[in-house]
Amino acid sequence: MFEAVESLIGEHAEVEQQLADPAVHSDARRARDLGRRYAELTAIIRVYREWLDAGEDLVAAQELHMTEEAADLERRVPELAERLERMLVPRDPADGKDVILEIKGGEGGDESALFAADLMRMYSRFAERHGWKVDVLDCTETALGGYKSVTAAVKAKGTPEPGEAPYAKLKFEGGVHRVQRVPVTESQGRIHTSAAGVLVLPEAEDVDVQVNDNDLRIDVFRSSGPGGQSVNTTDSAVRITHLPTGIVVSCQNEKSQLQNKEQAMRILRSRLLDAAQAEADAAASDARRSQVRTVDRSERVRTYNFPENRISDHRTGFKAYNLDQVIDGALDDVIGSLVEADLADRLAALEDRP
Repeated sequence: MFEAVESLIGEHAEVEQQLADPAVHSDARRARDLGRRYAELTAIIRVYREWLDAGEDLVAAQELHMTEEAADLERRVPELAERLERMLVPRDPADGKDVILEIKGGEGGDESALFAADLMRMYSRFAERHGWKVDVLDCTETALGGYKSVTAAVKAKGTPEPGEAPYAKLKFEGGVHRVQRVPVTESQGRIHTSAAGVLVLPEAEDVDVQVNDNDLRIDVFRSSGPGGQSVNTTDSAVRITHLPTGIVVSCQNEKSQLQNKEQAMRILRSRLLDAAQAEADAAASDARRSQVRTVDRSERVRTYNFPENRISDHRTGFKAYNLDQVIDGALDDVIGSLVEADLADRLAALEDRP
């Protein structure tokens, strides 16, 4: 571990020197990548130095027979060592990215659409707790205020520390989310089960995915709202079909055709990036079972039981009875259980290597 960090200290100095060169910042992609790497290395080196300092303080406390201080440091040194070891585990290359989040109502009619809206509010409040910005790119609402579908961009401010970017946190949310509760439309008070699907994509930048204009079919149509009521009288909604893959994206939220096209292209690039990454992951010999992009997206991942105020994640076995808080954005413990499971898989993969 000592040798591994020492090599990173050298890299940290090199990256810092490059960032000090004004010419680097003329290339936005390179400057952004260097900034992310610098933040990652800075966090690792900070913990490394804390670990070294704590070890030296422990030796001094033992020599001076400072029993209480030595006891505290005996706990702190291994804690820092474990934290450092976790930080040195190779990360998902997409972890530093922002997110395109898609939520679609499933079986269950109006209740499913209302649950999709609940999930959107839950993720929005979770994002607020982390200081992220959420922009709704496209949505199809129902008369009761639910969502047949909603697509949003979740963006961090500045350069987050390792593991703190939107994709690093939200990538485990992909899959089918099931809800058990009495719908507002239920007159007999019976509990119903319905579901909504969540798709989490790392937001692609222009340079991540090259899209040939000749591969696109772009159609325009008139936007419509709940119940088919006309939202405007111009053909401003845009549907883009990527002919080689058959991926179809549409946007109608913005007032202008140009704005809707730009939003649709953001979503399309992210879907193409995700598809390319999924293909690469499937071919990789060390693809991890817990990686969201490699699992069947139809898999039921979580159940929200409102009568019992219970939330259950079916991948890790996590269970808690604070659903009212979770649905209000307190997702850290739930997501934390998935992050820990993913880390355990990564560590196991490293140990299995010859």
